[in-house]
Amino acid sequence: MSADSAPINLTHHFLIAMPGLEDAPFDRSVIYLCEHSAKGALGLIINKPSDINLKKLFAKVDLSLSRSDLSETPVFNGGPVQTERGFVLHDAVDAIGVAADESVYASTMTIPGGLEMTTSKDVLEAISTGAGPKRVLVTLGYSSWGEGQLESELAENSWLTVGADTSVIFDTPVEKRYDVALKLLGLESWMISPSAGRA
Repeated sequence: MSADSAPINLTHHFLIAMPGLEDAPFDRSVIYLCEHSAKGALGLIINKPSDINLKKLFAKVDLSLSRSDLSETPVFNGGPVQTERGFVLHDAVDAIGVAADESVYASTMTIPGGLEMTTSKDVLEAISTGAGPKRVLVTLGYSSWGEGQLESELAENSWLTVGADTSVIFDTPVEKRYDVALKLLGLESWMISPSAGRA
């Protein structure tokens, strides 16, 4: 990257794996980037369900889940880092008495674009009682890149990028998320070659 080119910021974007990317956790993955800066990037894979659902996860942390709409929802494999730790991606929650720039929960990252990502148990406690955010995606683990690493992978044509559409995260069936994310770019999976072209 030349010194005069502006750094890219892909916060609130999707990374869509190119067919040539065959790393086990990332093949055909769609990653929602929660944070991207000169220091690196952090995101959650939104289309790789694990073998446990939210009802089982809540039971593991000694909480009951009163929301029947969520009980069979899968917990996702968010990435290969800290796979024993939970991450909750959700709509921003407004609460009386809480400043607009503060979160209701103890450990929350506010993502420009209207979503929040919370790692503290209090969000699960709120959801378990029927309170808390209505739309949630829960992962175990996350994906991360060090300084300049994501930019290098983009230069190697490992990923396509597109501005995130929250309906892909919360409303699109899991098995269709990869194709729907591609459609945001006007692409179909058959149009993408596994090998990068050279002119």
